Amino acid sequence: MKTWEKIKENPSLLEKYLIREKVINSVRSFFSDRLFHEVQTPILVPTPSCEANLEVFQTELKTFSGLKRKAFLIMSPEYSIKKLLSAGIGNCFEITRCFRNDEEISSSHNPEFTMLEWYRINASYLEIMEDFERLFVKIVKDLNPKTDLAKWVYQNRTYDISLPWIRITVSEAFEKFAGVDTEKLLSSKKLIKIAKERGYQVGKRTTWEEIFYQILFNEVEPSLKSTNKPYFLYDYPASQASLSKRKASDPRFAERFEVFLAGIELGNCFSELTDAKEQKARFIKDLKVRREMGKSKIAIDNELIKALSRGMPEVAGIAVGVDRLIMLTGDFPNISDTLFFPAKEIFDLPDT
Repeated sequence: MKTWEKIKENPSLLEKYLIREKVINSVRSFFSDRLFHEVQTPILVPTPSCEANLEVFQTELKTFSGLKRKAFLIMSPEYSIKKLLSAGIGNCFEITRCFRNDEEISSSHNPEFTMLEWYRINASYLEIMEDFERLFVKIVKDLNPKTDLAKWVYQNRTYDISLPWIRITVSEAFEKFAGVDTEKLLSSKKLIKIAKERGYQVGKRTTWEEIFYQILFNEVEPSLKSTNKPYFLYDYPASQASLSKRKASDPRFAERFEVFLAGIELGNCFSELTDAKEQKARFIKDLKVRREMGKSKIAIDNELIKALSRGMPEVAGIAVGVDRLIMLTGDFPNISDTLFFPAKEIFDLPDT
């Protein structure tokens, strides 16, 4: 039975789906109070984001007179928003639909999803950490003003979401939870040797990146997940942050963080790279990796490079999965429980 049919038969179910409306209203209120502009950027674009590990939905734009243009559904509104930042829009946010192909349907993934992105000028990722903490707490309090933040419950487990949240660097986490110090972490030869000793699958073509994420997913994140606090994992190796500026104090790392709660990633943030030449070089590298991985062929967004070359202010930005925010703050076990029309229903797909 489809969701709309369940609601038809049991109208009381509608209340849980309308939590989405309350969460989005809370988000808008948060940014309105801070004088951020809300923007709307295109969902259909000629050049999508070129992240190496993500796949796009591709289509074709046709005009009545017979013109044809390759077109893509966005994976993120980031490129368009950065053009507005270069134009001088100032602090801004957007709530929009995004699309990612070639991913399994799971408790935390749907190929069409709602993204919240916000950008703060003259700021770094550290200020975005503070924004995120306050936003999440506001949503929780708006949904239930009597919530005890130190005893907040998600899926029958108690978490302490009172401020401040845990902050730990990637290097600190690898050393503490995997016994891998910074020197070994950043050395392809040494990290692959560690992986072999620990029984990870390592072949002749296995890359440093693949080993990095195997250890991160199997040793580091499970240890962090066991805590009852949300946490920011920050300062990723520079190779894992193609849109982020490098740390001035240690260029081996980039000013990037991801934020997690209850084992769920909620957001990915950068102190944004503003150097046009460096950004183009990174895009070229990303496209090379995409070709090697057999991903869809796409081009560099030269309009973004032009915008950066014309001057973009120092800015930090974050991409947040709104459906996951709703999952957590509404106490839902599955992302499909937050959607009127989840992909697994409308396309008859298995849930992994």
